[in-house]
Amino acid sequence: MKAEGKVIVVTGGGSGIGRNLVYNLINKGAIIAAADIHQEGLDETKANIKPELQKNLSLHIVDISDRSSVEAFPEQVIAAHGTVDGIINCAGIIQPFIKVSDLTYEQIERVMNINFYGTVYMTKSFLPHLLKRPTAHIVNIVSMGGFLPVPGQSIYGASKAAVKLMTEGMHSELMDTNVNVTAIFPGGVDTNIMANSGLKIDNDKNESNKEQMKPLPADEAARQIVAAMEKNKVRAYVGKDSKMMNFLYRFSPGMASKMIYKKLADRL
Repeated sequence: MKAEGKVIVVTGGGSGIGRNLVYNLINKGAIIAAADIHQEGLDETKANIKPELQKNLSLHIVDISDRSSVEAFPEQVIAAHGTVDGIINCAGIIQPFIKVSDLTYEQIERVMNINFYGTVYMTKSFLPHLLKRPTAHIVNIVSMGGFLPVPGQSIYGASKAAVKLMTEGMHSELMDTNVNVTAIFPGGVDTNIMANSGLKIDNDKNESNKEQMKPLPADEAARQIVAAMEKNKVRAYVGKDSKMMNFLYRFSPGMASKMIYKKLADRL
């Protein structure tokens, strides 16, 4: 689905990849409903958009883990823009870098509620409206962690693996409809996901990891995601690390798992 002239909902639009998706899409001529749980982040997103394009942007405070809040969201978008043509489910959090045995059930449920159920609520709430459009698109941001085991992020990975299979299943279910579905697998991207997940940031270790792993700039990740949507790709691997690890994990799961463990063992 081409972005120009389309009304597209972006969750997580107040920071990181979501914010850069808003920038990329609105510069392509799309009309954007940006959702986030933080008003301040949304306001910052809007402030960095050209004044003449701000009329094509609406801001919405939505807690995607709250089903009733999400179910009311489509009518808010339609009230603002008249219709809706696509959704990009970008909002998500990671877990603390600890083993499953050390996670509380509250921490586990929070990750699953936002990453998996939030995507489910958004998809089910908007799908009836998307099916009425001449062409429409659902883009779900999964993660490299959705196909590759990452120690210290097992529940996060489980939540993203669930999104992966739901997305691929929906692609098959909607194959004979006007709604296209794309699963996106980013690798390391330079965002503030740790802060947004409520985690303490070790700046020295964070800078060391950035230098070692060279995360993809968020604007480039957004560019690749929008390109995948416009090409109606079934799946897209964003970043050299995601592409490399997808190949390696298919070739030798054990080797790939050991490689990831060696890079992250010091976090556990």
